[in-house]
Amino acid sequence: MSTTANSIRPVFPFTAIVGQEEMKLALILNVIDPKIGGVMIMGDRGTGKSTTIRAIADLLPKIPVVKDDPFNSHPTDVDLMSDPVQELLSEGHSVNTSTIKVPMIDLPLGATEDRVCGTIDIEKALNEGIKTFEPGLLAKANRGILYVDEVNLLDDHLVDILLDSAASGWNTVEREGISIRHPARFVLVGSGNPEEGELRPQLLDRFGMHAEIRTVKDASLRVQIVEQRSQFDQNPYNCIEEWEDKQQVLKAQILEAQSLLPEVNIDFSLRMKISQVCGELDVDGLRGDIVTNRAAKALAAYSGKNNVDSEDIKKVIILCLRHRLRKDPLETIDSGTKVTQIVDKIFD
Repeated sequence: MSTTANSIRPVFPFTAIVGQEEMKLALILNVIDPKIGGVMIMGDRGTGKSTTIRAIADLLPKIPVVKDDPFNSHPTDVDLMSDPVQELLSEGHSVNTSTIKVPMIDLPLGATEDRVCGTIDIEKALNEGIKTFEPGLLAKANRGILYVDEVNLLDDHLVDILLDSAASGWNTVEREGISIRHPARFVLVGSGNPEEGELRPQLLDRFGMHAEIRTVKDASLRVQIVEQRSQFDQNPYNCIEEWEDKQQVLKAQILEAQSLLPEVNIDFSLRMKISQVCGELDVDGLRGDIVTNRAAKALAAYSGKNNVDSEDIKKVIILCLRHRLRKDPLETIDSGTKVTQIVDKIFD
């Protein structure tokens, strides 16, 4: 079940969410391979952005961690381990482990840099010679999901810090000559409403994928969504139980995809075509090529395949490239349509 006790706030089941396939696919692929680089979700108000993001976190299997470690360190994977835990293990000590739910951290809009990155207690360091670090939100988000609602309203330098940590997998805090670093490998999910302003292009480019969501226009679908939400609000535990089997199937599928991912191959000719598309669209830098390759592999693994085919690429390439195109104020064509046209030309 999504909740073990009635005291825990119930979460709307991911498999019960109607529509918004683009957003759901982008989130699933980022969970399979966090190196894709996160997802930016732009869409109208009240389209279920926050509900979907909380639902995917609740769906994920529990992860093993070093007990009482503030950074959710992995007991065996060195890349996901804090320096103190690495030192303990290298000295031959054993560590106690436990399992926790995948962390889902909300970044509030008014958060300061200290709150996000953590702080070093200078007084203690100078007086007692002890490095004391007060972990921030990046430490809590390690190996989990960091969700920034209204990311387009967040301070640009904070967005920069988040994207840097998400890309490198490490957060470094330096103050008065004292430096502390810790792992910060998380899936960064940003959401926003285009009416409230766009994100700067160089920041937008750092998000691996970009999902656009629209309000459902179909009347029968709208009724279905409203009914489901009402049922959940009236009796959440019944609703969770009803969708439990589908949740378990999807959970197993994600786990299988994660283990299959290292074995997935992408043919050279397909890699050439991806780069041709990026070249024709005049995409700056190589991030578009890299992310499209990764996302196509994750989708193939999700489908249980060892080899990527052109259909996998066509499904993900718009999500990976639409936000990287140069904005032309005189352009009448939508960026997603532009990508589709070039993809059809090169792949067909």
